[in-house]
Amino acid sequence: MSATADLAAPDLEVRSVSKRYGAFVAVDDLSFEVKRGSFFSILGPSGCGKTTLLRMVAGFIEPDAGDLRIKGASMRGVPPNRRPVNMVFQHLALFPMMNVGQNIAYGLERRGMKSATARDRVRDMLRRVGLPGSEDKRIDQLSGGQKQRVAIARSLVLEPALLLLDEPLGALDLKLREHMKVELKQLQAEVGTAFVYITHDQSEALVMSDQVAVMNHGRFEQVGSPQQLYYQPQTAFVAGFVGNNNRFEGRIEKREGEQVLLRSAGGLALWAQRVGNVDAGQSATLFIRPEAIDIGRSPIDLPAGEPAWSAKVQSVLFDGGNSTVQVLEDRSQAPLHIALPLTGRLSDLCAGEAVNFAYQPAQAWCFAA
Repeated sequence: MSATADLAAPDLEVRSVSKRYGAFVAVDDLSFEVKRGSFFSILGPSGCGKTTLLRMVAGFIEPDAGDLRIKGASMRGVPPNRRPVNMVFQHLALFPMMNVGQNIAYGLERRGMKSATARDRVRDMLRRVGLPGSEDKRIDQLSGGQKQRVAIARSLVLEPALLLLDEPLGALDLKLREHMKVELKQLQAEVGTAFVYITHDQSEALVMSDQVAVMNHGRFEQVGSPQQLYYQPQTAFVAGFVGNNNRFEGRIEKREGEQVLLRSAGGLALWAQRVGNVDAGQSATLFIRPEAIDIGRSPIDLPAGEPAWSAKVQSVLFDGGNSTVQVLEDRSQAPLHIALPLTGRLSDLCAGEAVNFAYQPAQAWCFAA
């Protein structure tokens, strides 16, 4: 391969990769690319194949078929210690008998780097991860977030082509996890190394990533920007897995252009965007996000031109800016979740109160069952 072609290659190319364990297909004929210096997340439920995929990239597992290429070079038959990748695990695996500087310098010294040069590299990396002057601290003196940064620094100091992260925030408490999401995104942008991050937490993937792949049963359902996955889901699985949604099952009564009318099992008539080949006469599933639904105490509180329904408040779930109202319409089989407006005009809603709700069909999606 020429130097020009190598420089033009993506940081990671996965070409028709598969992995089976007996009759179970963990990764099913998967192909994708990770662009140079990007933050790429693989999002999916437990057992979907994402960890198997990451371990194949790292070289801990060999694929049954297909090829993995890093910066244009095939990794077929290349052992883990010869691949230009490093991996950060959920449980970090820091050496407790070593201080921070020794942990970070460990890989450099194994490569034969002189101690003075390694110390300079360690100091520079600690500065970049926001821990300047921490070389002599013991690991047990660090907070959870600081340990996370040391583990990342230990991996990045070796200048890998790819940094693989296997649910690294899973063991942190909620507030620290929220803080580390921002720090990881900023760190990746600063160092410019491509991150391949796996998680089952949609918030982590949406906040940090340039591109997200939603994985299900060994395949990618959709790959796109966080905004594309949230606002333009291409499958029912993506619509249901990414973000919160109200879900209706029913049959399509008619189609007008790119919108369809679904009659729910309870008899509720709902218009939505047509996704894929869903058409009249088919069984289908319709999704509406809580924030896409308008709510008011009377129809005049709702935007003009939207069909309105009456409902009864079941409960108000207060969560600050993410508060929702559960309402029940007579023909719906389950309560609808509606985002509580931030204006405060409905902050005194009570269970049992009558309300009206409406939504724009352009903000709902309908998929063939």
